[in-house]
Amino acid sequence: MTDDSTRGVRSMIRSGAGIAVAMAVMNVGNYAFTILAARLLGPAEYSVVASLMGLLLIVNVLSLGLQATGARRVAATPERRPEIEAGVMAATYRSALALGLLCLLAAPVLSWGLGLEDWLAAATLGLVAVPITLMGGQAGILQGEERWAALGLVYLSMGVGRLGIGVVFMAIDPSALSAMLAVAVGAWLPPLVGALALGHVGSRADRRAATAGGVRVLQEVASNSHALLAFFALTNLDIVLARATFDGHEAGLYAGGLILAKAVLFLPGFVVVLAFPSMASQGRGGRTYLKGLATVGGVGLAAVLGATFLSGLALTFVGGAEYVGVERDLWAFAVLGSLMAMLQVMVYEVVARQHGSSVYVLWAGLLAVVVATQMAHDAGELVRAVAVAHASVLLVLLAVAVRRPARPLELPSAAGSPGP
Repeated sequence: MTDDSTRGVRSMIRSGAGIAVAMAVMNVGNYAFTILAARLLGPAEYSVVASLMGLLLIVNVLSLGLQATGARRVAATPERRPEIEAGVMAATYRSALALGLLCLLAAPVLSWGLGLEDWLAAATLGLVAVPITLMGGQAGILQGEERWAALGLVYLSMGVGRLGIGVVFMAIDPSALSAMLAVAVGAWLPPLVGALALGHVGSRADRRAATAGGVRVLQEVASNSHALLAFFALTNLDIVLARATFDGHEAGLYAGGLILAKAVLFLPGFVVVLAFPSMASQGRGGRTYLKGLATVGGVGLAAVLGATFLSGLALTFVGGAEYVGVERDLWAFAVLGSLMAMLQVMVYEVVARQHGSSVYVLWAGLLAVVVATQMAHDAGELVRAVAVAHASVLLVLLAVAVRRPARPLELPSAAGSPGP
């Protein structure tokens, strides 16, 4: 191996380790916030937070769509980065404002649907939507440029900010509203870090050129967000349905089990972040997703074994003695988390190669989850049924990806003309 190759491998390992650590700290911070809320609020009140956080993950798909679009375009056209980045940020600002207003207007309906006493807690979704959407565009540019240190700081600020502010707010007032206000305030830290990292994006000429192709940027954001919306709906609607179907205690037990499932989902999240620029770059992607699936699957297997043989320890991290009713099913929640993590790899493969028709497989899986929720009588029955639905979707997406060749990426046209 040549000296240049050796340096390249070492650099990749260092960057991968850095992002892994940053995302691990972010996930630990978010996980610790969840554990704190579960312990301080109790099953009934925590089920409100869990259902709103599930909806927040669905709201967050626009942010992830912007991140995927930014990363794909920047990675695919490095020679025109200033113009591409200016276009991504212009779309980001418009999207953040529109989504924030939409969430605020929807707050009374969401409050009624979840059986909340007032709409204030639901209104916090609108307060969070703006900063997390801004972060999405910024993170996409940093990811496409492979500026892993700066991107790592953005991720760090998310977990640390939510946990630190959450401790203070819930200590003052241990309620669902207080917990969601902490999420709203903490959500502003990542875009502030991102703004400092990016500085001034694009010259005036770049912004004019980007405006000409703005419609196409938003079209790609919409397509990518559609894929991610389907994924997050599939992986988060179950807790909302459980809240609406079960009594407060049983819904709280299911929400507690999902803490473990989401931990298993987010633990190997760095794999997708590192692999996506390669998936999206012209000629580099190949079947990178297969390596991602193998890595994520290995982490998931370890988690399932741990939840099976160390269920008492796992219960401590889920929320403690109040959630003992779900201990016997923790292995199933670990299986569900592993399947969700592997599905995430496949969804980003769909986004990277712009195979939009595969998204309908996810929506079909969501219908299966809705049916399963209506038929389940308790948390254990529900998690098993939801896991079967996720496994079925994963197998179909994998079969399609293996048999269907990747669609070549269409590069933007000459400078000053709209991009793809």
